[in-house]
Amino acid sequence: MPEQPFEPERAIAGTGMGGAMDLAASEAETLEKTPGGPEGTGPAGKPRSLWSDAWRDLRRNPVFILSALVILFLVVISLWPSLIASGNPLKCDLAKAQEGSQPGHPFGYDGQGCDVYTRTVYGTRTSVTVGVLATLGVAVFGSVLGGLAGFFGGIWDSILSRLTDIFFAIPVVLGGLVLLSVVTSNTVWPVIGFMVLLGWPQISRIARGSVITAKQNDYVQAARALGASNSRLLLRHITPNAVAPVIVVATIALGTYISLEATLSYLGVGLKPPTVSWGIDISAASQYIRNAPHMLLWPAGALAITVLAFIMLGDAVRDALDPKLR
Repeated sequence: MPEQPFEPERAIAGTGMGGAMDLAASEAETLEKTPGGPEGTGPAGKPRSLWSDAWRDLRRNPVFILSALVILFLVVISLWPSLIASGNPLKCDLAKAQEGSQPGHPFGYDGQGCDVYTRTVYGTRTSVTVGVLATLGVAVFGSVLGGLAGFFGGIWDSILSRLTDIFFAIPVVLGGLVLLSVVTSNTVWPVIGFMVLLGWPQISRIARGSVITAKQNDYVQAARALGASNSRLLLRHITPNAVAPVIVVATIALGTYISLEATLSYLGVGLKPPTVSWGIDISAASQYIRNAPHMLLWPAGALAITVLAFIMLGDAVRDALDPKLR
C-alpha cells in the first residue's frame, strides 16, 4: 500500500488544541492583512501614535474644521489680497469721506476718503504676518531656553526661573507704551521684537515642565543607560514627546498677538501710517463712531473673527493632544 504524504495542516486540525492554535494563527494573519485593526491601532494592528490619534480626532471635530477654513481664507488673502480687492488701500478721495456703502465699495469710505473694504482686506496681511512671526519667535526662543533649563537643571534652571519671574512682572501694554514709544520705524519688526521679548517666558515655563516630565520616562532612562548622548536624548527621545503642550499654547497665543498688535497700534505706539493695519483703522474710526459707525465696524469685526478663529483652533488642538481628555 503506497505511503500517504504527511500534511501538517490536516495533522494540526486533527486535535482540539491544534485546531484552536491554527484558528488563532489564521485570525492573526487576517488582522495583519486588514487595513485597520481594533480601536487604538492602525494598519496591520500597530498602535497609533499620539500625532495620528490627534489628527484622527481633529478631522472629526467641526470646531477645528470651521476655524481651519477661516484661517486658510485669511492666509490666502494675506498672500494675495488683490484676489478679492482690486483697489489701492492708500488711494483716498476727501470728497467721499465718511460716505456709506456704494456699488463697488461695499464697506463705504473712512474719514480720509479711503475705501474701507480695501483697507480691511490689506490689513489682514499685516495682522497675520505679525501674529505668525511673533508666535514663531516666541515658540523657538522660549522652547530652546526652557527645554535646555529643564534638561540640564542646576544653576541654569534657577537663573532662568528668576528671569522669567522678572519678565512676568512687566505689564504687556505698559511695557509696549514704554519701549515702542521711542521707536520711529514704520516696519513690523519692532512690534514683533517686543512681543518676542515679553512673550517667551510663558512658552519657556511650559517647555521646561514638559521636558522635566519627559526625561523621567523609562525609555529616556534606558537610552541614557545604553550610552545615548545628551543631544540624541533631546532630539530623538524628549523633544517629540514634549512639544505637544508648546504647540497648543503657541496656537492660542497667535490670536493673542494679533490682538496685541491691534491694541498697540490703536494706542499709537505700534504700527504707524502709511502701514495698513486694523488697529490703525480702528483708532482713526473711533472719533467718527456716531456719524460713520461703518468705519469701525468692519476692521473691528475682521479682527474679532481672526482672533476667535485662532483661539478655537488652539482649543481643538489642545483637546486632541491632551490624553487626559480622551
